[in-house]
Amino acid sequence: MAIPRIVIVGGGAGGLALATRLGRTLGKKKRAEVVLLDRDTTHVWKPLLHELATGVLNSSMDEVDFRGHSSAHHYRYQHGSLNGLDRQRKVIHLAPLLDDDNNEVLPARELTYDYLVLALGSVSNDFGTKGVADHCHFIDSPEQAKAFQRDMINTFLRYTDPELRQHKELTIGIVGGGATGVELSAELLDASRLLNAYGVTATDHQTISVHLIEAAPRILPGLSERISETVQQELEKMGVAVHVGTTIQEAQQYQLVTGDGEVIETDLNVWAAGIKAPPFLAELDLTTNQKNQVNVHQTLQSVDDPHIFAMGDCASCPQGEGSTVPPRAQAAHQQAKLLAKNLVELLDNKPLKDFVYRDHGSLVSLARYDAVGSLMRSSASRGLFLEGWLARRAYASLYRMHQLSIHGAPKTGLAWLVDKLNRYLKPRMKLH
Repeated sequence: MAIPRIVIVGGGAGGLALATRLGRTLGKKKRAEVVLLDRDTTHVWKPLLHELATGVLNSSMDEVDFRGHSSAHHYRYQHGSLNGLDRQRKVIHLAPLLDDDNNEVLPARELTYDYLVLALGSVSNDFGTKGVADHCHFIDSPEQAKAFQRDMINTFLRYTDPELRQHKELTIGIVGGGATGVELSAELLDASRLLNAYGVTATDHQTISVHLIEAAPRILPGLSERISETVQQELEKMGVAVHVGTTIQEAQQYQLVTGDGEVIETDLNVWAAGIKAPPFLAELDLTTNQKNQVNVHQTLQSVDDPHIFAMGDCASCPQGEGSTVPPRAQAAHQQAKLLAKNLVELLDNKPLKDFVYRDHGSLVSLARYDAVGSLMRSSASRGLFLEGWLARRAYASLYRMHQLSIHGAPKTGLAWLVDKLNRYLKPRMKLH
């Protein structure tokens, strides 16, 4: 008798953690075949993409190769992209696999499943704003982050021309005052200092202008007012121009036009305002919401099909009266942990448990300058407010916890040691 096949689509924080857990519990014991499908061959933790975008993170050191990882953790990696679903036949359709020159490596094909898990994450939502798709960078994937870094370095190099520096200062506009926009603002100031130190450019951090633009009345609107106010004060001390209650009606190549008609001259634009699930999810035979998220029960099963699950940013999971699970990395990790148990229970013909999100707090990194946030939040407590050195250590521990979930303690400990050594052996910034 053939063992059941569990197909996980998406190797982000939640999908990779789930594949790892299921590989250890079901794949290793041959109780199920666990397959992870992803269009990329490597994994980079999404909360670190702003560091990859500025060159602080070296992806070759921190990325996880799916093929090597799958071999060590008893699941199978499949390289490809989902582009169709046949629920009646329990089949997903995969798009043709192309190389960098658009030559076909593999034709369109099918992959059968007994249980399907959608863990496709999210992408930036431009809300149909004119010019954004053509004139703004997005930081939703490692490829996009690397593309921004290339443009950033080239822009800094242009400012080695004394005549250009004399007439204007290098200006970067970031639309979206959530965690990505805030952290990128601070990293850009740090990157300018490092580029100057390495002799890449004559521009130092005092001559860079960063505009952070948020439509809500305050930045970090999803976090507490205390965190929001503290972070804004720190950003303004660094020299970031923070615009709150400001919408963007159009993006052009070298400027952003606000809802009030103000023009902000820029050299680079980044769009980090709002998220949505990948648009093609709305084209599948599943019920989705306005953000393309798959509607699921609290068991994380699709409301349309008990054999299909969705988790992380691409799922709309109810939590109490009119609320849903927020799109955060910690939510994806919690869902991966529960879903790994639920799929084992499903194979054992036992009832599934409901997912209940627990907010353990939020931390925001301001590069080398600072970190701010709160920990140990609950329904009865605001949590412990942190800033400075302790907050920076707590923020760094979040990545170590992610590494623990996908590598285990011995390899995570070695990775920590290698990172420490690289602080002395390698440049702090990747320059190519």
